[in-house]
Amino acid sequence: MLRKMFLLCVLILIGTSVDAQTEAFVDSSFIAAVYEHDVILNPAPHVPLSRIQALQHLQKNLDIYEEQAAHAARQGAQILVFPEDGLQGFNYSRTSISGYLETIPDPQQESWNPCTDPQRHNGTEVLQRLSCMARRHRLYLVANMAGRQPCPLSADPAHCPSDGHWQFNTNVAFSSDGLLVARYHKYNLYFEEAFDVPPRAEAVTFDTPFAGTFGLITCFDILFAKPTLTLVEKGVRQLIYPTAWMNQLPLLDSIQFQRAFSLGANVTLLAANIRNDGLIMTGSGIYTPHSATYHHALLGVEPQEGRLLVARVPVWDPHWVGVAPPPPPPPPPAAAAPGFCHKEAPCDEASPPEAPPTSVSSMMYDPFTFALLDGARGHLKVCHGTFCCRLQYRRFPTGGAAELYALGAFAGTHTVNGRYALQVCALVRCAGSTTASCGQEVAVAETRMDFLLEGVFASRRHVYPSVLASRMVLEQPEAVEVEEVTEEGSAVRMRHSNMTAGLVTACLYGRVYHLDSQ
Repeated sequence: MLRKMFLLCVLILIGTSVDAQTEAFVDSSFIAAVYEHDVILNPAPHVPLSRIQALQHLQKNLDIYEEQAAHAARQGAQILVFPEDGLQGFNYSRTSISGYLETIPDPQQESWNPCTDPQRHNGTEVLQRLSCMARRHRLYLVANMAGRQPCPLSADPAHCPSDGHWQFNTNVAFSSDGLLVARYHKYNLYFEEAFDVPPRAEAVTFDTPFAGTFGLITCFDILFAKPTLTLVEKGVRQLIYPTAWMNQLPLLDSIQFQRAFSLGANVTLLAANIRNDGLIMTGSGIYTPHSATYHHALLGVEPQEGRLLVARVPVWDPHWVGVAPPPPPPPPPAAAAPGFCHKEAPCDEASPPEAPPTSVSSMMYDPFTFALLDGARGHLKVCHGTFCCRLQYRRFPTGGAAELYALGAFAGTHTVNGRYALQVCALVRCAGSTTASCGQEVAVAETRMDFLLEGVFASRRHVYPSVLASRMVLEQPEAVEVEEVTEEGSAVRMRHSNMTAGLVTACLYGRVYHLDSQ
């Protein structure tokens, strides 16, 4: 007997800073801000600079941070997040970044306010500036910077670098009076020659008087169990996420996965990205399981500039005295149409899916098995080994478009630019007119679809759903349902209809964390 375990029905909120469902819950909401920063780069990052030269560069970006902190404060922001690498930039060697490094005390071992006690630690000009920025504008502030930590070779020769100190990609958090309240060292590096992997993964949180507890992660961390899943499994429901994310369609565009993670993990995510068109970096947002306030520039079309986002969001910390508002009621069911799955006629009670011809094409460097959609409506199934995906759809081409779509399935270990185990069901627009083009990058589409996408996943709690429409528009799935079906896993279904723009990608991105090391 199928037993429904979980039903999430959500309403869409895009491009506005106030969720209508929370207006009556002012006492249990807060105002968050994230800044997508057009970082002023060091033009020669592999050339070492003196400390004075590095500070001159840092001050240029800190001056922009100061301006944006003032703007955020005027809009009532209580917490402000800046992106990864937003102060010094990137592409440094271990030696050339040395002028930018500061030793950052552990707030768990030492209470320190750099703004009011600047003489306690030498060489901490950036910490002092950030601390005073938070204090001046009376908001909590999170920034990313380059940190140095001593590591005496005599104490730990097996783990210490040969130069006797660690260099960490570091998030720092300050309270509204300037106190340093958290320090997190990024654990999952992405081609970061300048930095060391910490000897252990840290699960770092800090508390606020307006929203309870926040956890800290950085960029590539979001794809891994440590520290991200560790924080979520500890009950942390509000994550702060500085990132320098290089977008990659069709499955891992910045806002696409930010939104998917917020939905799948049932968390609030405050995501601040870099803006750099040459490196395909843009996409920031303030996400809850029921709302999304985001920005994604159209690269090459919009001017390269920073963007401040401010939104009121409900407190999502279950231990907070203010109880988070309940989820909004589900939308009324759409009228049933022949050949399309609805809640009243789920796919397993409808006609058997077709088994169309399949082919294998690379998508995101993984060998997906693809089956093409044929006709205005249909019901098909595609498998990669024993992992199978099903789709029931009805499509509405506009403008005479003859766009090719395919259903893809992949189960295995991704091994390019990172190693992690996946189970993925993805409906994608193909780049051309042949199956070989399916899985390539596409950013625009004219075909709208009603669909139900389904797969049986190893872990129902680690499936991240997304619907990405033409020109980088997020759509909120009408419903995501989970049912236990076998001892091997759970069926996860995503339903959506009445799209506002053409479909680029609909995806159920499953992470099989326990297989990462195999």
